[in-house]
Amino acid sequence: MSEILENGKHLYFMGICGTAMGSVAAAFRDAGYRVTGSDAQVYDPMKSFLESRGIEILNGYKAENLPDDVDLFVIGNAQSRGNPEVEEVMRRKLHYISLPELLRDQVLRGKRNFVVSGTHGKTTTASLLAWLFESAGKNPGFVIGGIPGNLGQGARFTDSDINVLEGDEYDSAFFDKRSKFINYLPEVAIVNNIEFDHADIFDDLNAIKRTFGHMVRLVPGNGMVLLNGDDRNCLDVFQAQGHSPMKRVGFAENCEARITNVEYAPESTTFEIEGEHYVLPLNGEFNVRNGAMAITAARFGGLSVDEIRAALLAFSGIKRRQEVRGVTDRNITVIDDFGHHPTAIREAITGLRRKYEGSRMWAIFEPRSNTTRRNVFQEALPEALGQADAVCIAAVARADQLDVEERLDTDLMMETLRAGGKPAYYEPDVEAIVNRLSSEAEDGDVIIVFSNGGFGGIHEKLLNIL
Repeated sequence: MSEILENGKHLYFMGICGTAMGSVAAAFRDAGYRVTGSDAQVYDPMKSFLESRGIEILNGYKAENLPDDVDLFVIGNAQSRGNPEVEEVMRRKLHYISLPELLRDQVLRGKRNFVVSGTHGKTTTASLLAWLFESAGKNPGFVIGGIPGNLGQGARFTDSDINVLEGDEYDSAFFDKRSKFINYLPEVAIVNNIEFDHADIFDDLNAIKRTFGHMVRLVPGNGMVLLNGDDRNCLDVFQAQGHSPMKRVGFAENCEARITNVEYAPESTTFEIEGEHYVLPLNGEFNVRNGAMAITAARFGGLSVDEIRAALLAFSGIKRRQEVRGVTDRNITVIDDFGHHPTAIREAITGLRRKYEGSRMWAIFEPRSNTTRRNVFQEALPEALGQADAVCIAAVARADQLDVEERLDTDLMMETLRAGGKPAYYEPDVEAIVNRLSSEAEDGDVIIVFSNGGFGGIHEKLLNIL
């Protein structure tokens, strides 16, 4: 770790209970820094996780929260002008920075940084890649927007020359509207796929392609850009912006790292890439692509085929990615999935179909992300959710913050789904959804809960009532 900010200095994280903020805060605490912070809503599991690291958390944003001995304020991208703590930091002209800038200056300079980007699959691919290096004894640092089962935490800083980072295209902070991954100094940039998302900050697909192009331009001549060779948007970005070595990964014949001989099983998938055979303990085409990207990056990073094969077999997945939360006495399975983009939802259902062949499948969806709360995916969401056998949709989160003309129309979603012959229910809150499932769910059903938030503890409530 760099000594730009000396070990033992005091860092204050504003928005500390965010997934990335909390994970990075804990990693700095583990590295010997003093860490405190605040958030608007302090709740588990992040509350317990941070407290177990000895980190003091203040509930609510107040100017008087700010300690006098803080050396650096780290301001999360959910904070904005008007936040009392933001205003106090600016009024007193204190030293503040965004989370991506902190990582760049303190952790990433001089290292081999493997940056995993794309609309989908970032967390899975980054977790796989970090585990491949870990299993091979490389002791990588990592920052991942989830908790890999093999690694037990979302961030870690080490003395290794290798870092694996989940590269998000979302903005860095209210004072830095560039995408987070612009700060990550990539030696290897993985671009899994590119679709329209984040409608609150990007006007259209071209704006998203532009920011990916900016990241690709940062890869040095001794690095590598790994692109989804089957995704036209990815190829467009490189053709317009790429100046570094590039390898296409995918199923197409012109891919330098071509995926072939894929065989799906309920609990795993086998495939070949660059003439080598691998077994991945995940299913679905998206996970084959994720695995292929991680394998290709690991080979560039110096790992042998045998090291990669052994690590893949021991990979135990990621929390909130098709994670089984429990199975009831009636053999009803409740699954948690972070999916909130129509493509991710559709692929998750398709993959789980193979695992639970013959079971009736429910899709429970919370329109919570800044894009799915809007009517950007008014047609695509019912199509994706309709891959399940029955659908239940919750109220649009923070609906009062959106104009009616801009908001996702849940009534229209119901009409679309029912017109397609799907049982579909709109329920305004978690309790209503749980009550609906208590009367409608049958023995052997599979219930997939799609949300990028806690969704009011719906998983445990479903398991308890069913």
